[in-house]
Amino acid sequence: MAEENNDFLKVNKGIKQPELINRQAVERLRKNKNILTVSDYVTGIKNGNTSILGKAITLIESHLEEHQQIASEIINQCLPMSGNSMRIGITGVPGAGKSTFIESLGYYLLQKGHKLAVLAIDPSSEISGGSILGDKTRMEKISASNSVFIRPSPSGGSLGGVARKTRETIIVCEAAGFDIIFVETVGVGQSETTVHSMVDFFLLLMLAGAGDELQGIKRGIMEMANAIIITKADGENITKANIAKNDYTNALHLFPNSESGVNPKVACTSALKNTGIIDIWNIIIDYFTVTRQNNYHIEQRQKQAKQWMHQTISSFLTDNFYNHNSIKEKIVQYETKVVSGEENPFSAAHKLINEYLNSVHDIKNI
Repeated sequence: MAEENNDFLKVNKGIKQPELINRQAVERLRKNKNILTVSDYVTGIKNGNTSILGKAITLIESHLEEHQQIASEIINQCLPMSGNSMRIGITGVPGAGKSTFIESLGYYLLQKGHKLAVLAIDPSSEISGGSILGDKTRMEKISASNSVFIRPSPSGGSLGGVARKTRETIIVCEAAGFDIIFVETVGVGQSETTVHSMVDFFLLLMLAGAGDELQGIKRGIMEMANAIIITKADGENITKANIAKNDYTNALHLFPNSESGVNPKVACTSALKNTGIIDIWNIIIDYFTVTRQNNYHIEQRQKQAKQWMHQTISSFLTDNFYNHNSIKEKIVQYETKVVSGEENPFSAAHKLINEYLNSVHDIKNI
């Protein structure tokens, strides 16, 4: 049988089509994107470039070792330019209107020529680890101003409802020229001492008629507060707000005198009616005036610097422990043993720590 001719099935090779993605261009962009030296970051921060400031904070919050090395140098160079702001912590019960209050006070401060940084800490989900980070959308009135920098950050499970690198973020914001720093926390909790240890003035927002169910958490927070603000004091709530103001004022008389030399004040405010803002700012100004005169301000900053040193040591050792190659492998093994009952948690922890201590020579300089 003659060989069958299948030439008609042959497909000519034709012209090779280019890839939809220019991989060489993408690689160039990848290499060039965000390539900034430490000097570039510091210069940009010093010049008030909020884009570079935001990138620097992203490096500071990063867990990657290479990012941490750059961030550490940025912070070191920014420290001499920092320390001149008024650091104000704001906390309160859920629904007290922390973001709304900051926007009202912030708008007033903008009119007075201040530059305002808002470090808004959103709660991280214990399940997904994610955060909404919606404070920028809630503060529409001030977020468009070039004199305002709003940085929402996830708490990341950090105690006190404060992002784990908030202290470092304060430093770079001060170096960028922001003279008022607001740290808005997740809300009232047992570890709010964390935010208290990094600000000059601690502001507690409360709702009138919130109920006795909050008494268990009021006491500890009230002892740290430099001022208590009753929010939403408008309409039918005015009477309740005034009663709450008197109640808190009387309660504060039972506390010992403040080490700062300024006993806490109580005031009412309404973001809806825009009332009480000037009075609250005057309370804050009076506090700073007194504490700067009696040197408490400096003493508090020095105490906080010491606490920052210990926190840095703790954070570094914790990160190094959990990222250590041999420990990462061993942790999974010991978790299985603990769950099965083969090993108790206490002895498992000690064995892991000993394993880590035996390899501490692998620790690199921070």
